[in-house]
Amino acid sequence: MAVIKEVRGHTPKVGEGSWLAETAVIIGDVTIGRDCSIWYGAVLRGDVNKITVGDRTNVQDGAVIHTLFDGSPNPSQTYIGSDVSVGHNAIIHGATVEDKCLIGMGATILDNAVVAEGCIIAANALVLSGARLEPNSVYAGVPAKKVKEITPDQRRDIIERTARDYRMYASWYEM
Repeated sequence: MAVIKEVRGHTPKVGEGSWLAETAVIIGDVTIGRDCSIWYGAVLRGDVNKITVGDRTNVQDGAVIHTLFDGSPNPSQTYIGSDVSVGHNAIIHGATVEDKCLIGMGATILDNAVVAEGCIIAANALVLSGARLEPNSVYAGVPAKKVKEITPDQRRDIIERTARDYRMYASWYEM
């Protein structure tokens, strides 16, 4: 069973139909929507501020989601929308990821950045603090720069398919 831990009076909330791997860690002020999957070794640590995950979103193996404390000079919360795929070993730290995005393996998104709806963040890309990305675009590099726009077909065939596939994969583990 996943580690689900209350911290500072906040108990994580997990939506109906969501699946948590046995080694996932969900701590503090975390709300996970319906039909999500949180995979092996993923950590959602809402000990210092709030983390919200929308519906049908997957957080893959080894991903880390955290925030900056409300008492810090530039506090941050993490908001991840619906139908988002957060790739293996990605880090989202106090950022907003809007609906229907794909965050590539090993990508890092820093505090108070906003990844607009329909974006793909390439593997190992670094989205800097405070960045505001354009919707339906691919960003790659260190620091991340816009590479191209995403067509409706690419959005359907890459972003939406990945989110849908991870709902299927999670069903293999449910008992």
